[in-house]
Amino acid sequence: MKEYFDVLDEKGNLTGEKKLRSEVHRDGDWHKAVHIWIINDKGEILLQRRCATKDSDPNMLDISCAGHLSSGDKSLDGALRELKEELNIEANADELNYIKTIKKSSRYTSTFINNEFDDLYILRTNRKIQDMKFQQEEISEIFYVPYNKFKEMVKNKQSDLLMHTEEFEILFNMFDEEFGI
Repeated sequence: MKEYFDVLDEKGNLTGEKKLRSEVHRDGDWHKAVHIWIINDKGEILLQRRCATKDSDPNMLDISCAGHLSSGDKSLDGALRELKEELNIEANADELNYIKTIKKSSRYTSTFINNEFDDLYILRTNRKIQDMKFQQEEISEIFYVPYNKFKEMVKNKQSDLLMHTEEFEILFNMFDEEFGI
C-alpha cells in the first residue's frame, strides 16, 4: 500500500499538496509526525528498539511510539493509530497529553531528507509489557527503563540511543521533580 503525506510549508502549514512518503523524503518536503512518550506511575519510560530493516536508524533505541501522519490525518488521530499499530495500545484521546510541536530536520543520505514537525505527546499508563504486542515490522523489542537510568543514558549519550535533545529536555523539566534523584 502506498503511503501519502501532506506537504507542509516551512511554518508547518498545509500546502494542499500530497506526495508519496518516498518522494517527501527524497525532496526534503516538510511533513508531520507524532512522538508519544510513555511513562508509568513508577517513573519508568518505555523505550523501543527499532528493527534492523528500518530505512532510518535501524537497531537504535527510540521514543516509546512514533510515526508519520498519513495524508488527511489529524495529529491526535494519528497518535492513537500509531499506539494501536506499534504497541497494540488502545488509548482514549483524553489519555494523551499534547505538549508541543517541535521542528526538526535531518539528512540521512542525499536522497533521504527528513524535515518534520513532530507533535509531542505524553501517555501516562501502567500497562505492562506483557499487555502490549509490538509491531515486528517496525520494532524488535520494547522495555521500561527507570527514569534516573534513562537520564544517565541521555547524559552519557549512550551510543544506541537516538538523541532527541529538545524532547529530553522537555521530559526532564516535566518529570524531574516527580521522579528525579
